Amino acid sequence: MAKPDTRSTGRVGVGVFAVLLSAGLLAGCSTPGGQSTGTPTPPAGSESPAPDQQAPQLVPGGTAEENLPYFDSVNASTLAANSAADGRAFIDGLVAAGFDKAAMEVTSDTTTIGNAADSIQFSVRWGESCLIGQNGTAVGGYHSTVGRVLGTGTCLIGKTRTIDW
Repeated sequence: MAKPDTRSTGRVGVGVFAVLLSAGLLAGCSTPGGQSTGTPTPPAGSESPAPDQQAPQLVPGGTAEENLPYFDSVNASTLAANSAADGRAFIDGLVAAGFDKAAMEVTSDTTTIGNAADSIQFSVRWGESCLIGQNGTAVGGYHSTVGRVLGTGTCLIGKTRTIDW
């Protein structure tokens, strides 16, 4: 009995894998409720809201989800002022915009051997949720999400730097 030809099956398997991978990547961009979990850097010239659209504002009594557009707007302004913004620039921008500095975390701008980090993360704890931002070449620019506070009471995993300025 002849062995079946697996060459075409392999190609179909690769094609199916590519489709599933693409679907998985697209599915990773939204939650079951359709809420975006990643916000890419807005295109140039999109910083100003349309005339019929109000600019996002801080909602002090609101949820993290309600404050995510404002968080993104503040971070977009930080990047518009300096496309190579570091952790301090993001934290300073968020503080100036009314977020609580004591509720913030930020990762290091450098690796353990002193090289520039490929990306940085920063967060603001908002009740039992976290507004989390990430920026860097390794992640394709700026992205954000709302997450739950970790069991440690923090928003970011791993070592963060002290915000002592």
